[in-house]
Amino acid sequence: MKRIRLFFISLFLIAGVSAIAGPPTYEAQPLPTPADENHRELFDYELDYTGNSSFFDDHGKFGNGDSLYDDFSYAHRFLITGKWYFRAGVEYERFDFDGTNNGLPDHLQTVHALLALEYVVHDHAGAGIEIDPGPYFQDKITGDSIDIPWKVFVTFPLKKDKIFAVIGLGGSLYSNPIVAPGGGIIWLFTDHFRLEGVFPKPALVYNPNDDWEFRIFGNLFYESYRTDDVITPERKLQVHNAVVQYSEDRAGVQVKYSGLKPFEIKLGGGVTVRRDFDFFRAEASAKTNPAPFVNFELAAKF
Repeated sequence: MKRIRLFFISLFLIAGVSAIAGPPTYEAQPLPTPADENHRELFDYELDYTGNSSFFDDHGKFGNGDSLYDDFSYAHRFLITGKWYFRAGVEYERFDFDGTNNGLPDHLQTVHALLALEYVVHDHAGAGIEIDPGPYFQDKITGDSIDIPWKVFVTFPLKKDKIFAVIGLGGSLYSNPIVAPGGGIIWLFTDHFRLEGVFPKPALVYNPNDDWEFRIFGNLFYESYRTDDVITPERKLQVHNAVVQYSEDRAGVQVKYSGLKPFEIKLGGGVTVRRDFDFFRAEASAKTNPAPFVNFELAAKF
């Protein structure tokens, strides 16, 4: 884990230097035709590190630990008609946990498909339905580790070119609850300043120009996994082949630089307010106190 932390910090510094250096010189390119306004190839890599903090359950302290999150995804958009696209791809996510050997999982992971039908305008989906089927597991891929997270949403104007409402639902076979609402409003205060008050990822966003973006954001992350043997000192947390819903609630700031076309670099940090291993079927959980986090993301669109 220490080597991974050093690797993360190095990436963080290198990306920062690249962003400060400014964009390279490009030859003028013709403007895209309307049919080409949406990119087809989508790559994304994200690395998040949350520092050490104490675990606790109903009976008090439960040790301490930190967490590292890796995520890689690739998808391709297939034009159906007009602005409707079918997006297909694959995503690999992994959490690694270090600290007190308290019997909780030391990692959780998933490799799943990305399948979506979307209405896309200028690379932003205004409506769609997505399913992410695949195994969500600790070490062993089994039949009962297959889950099918899904979400559906639609955006519509409340005030023309100014305020938009987003309504959505999401869930999975192993989530608690199985179905949960999402959504909110998008308010364009000016051409450079807007509120993306849409849960589970609300944000206040400022774009001084086409290359830079600054945001104050929240992120409510919840995902369920099939575990192997979880044997902790707490009697209620001695389970086998159980489902754990792992969550991270965050608040922070982020800066994005997109002047190195086709790449986008994002750097951020803030506070992970809570991390929670919720074995809801066993009515047992282990939570952590707040801890600082840092974030690096590299995306590319072609």
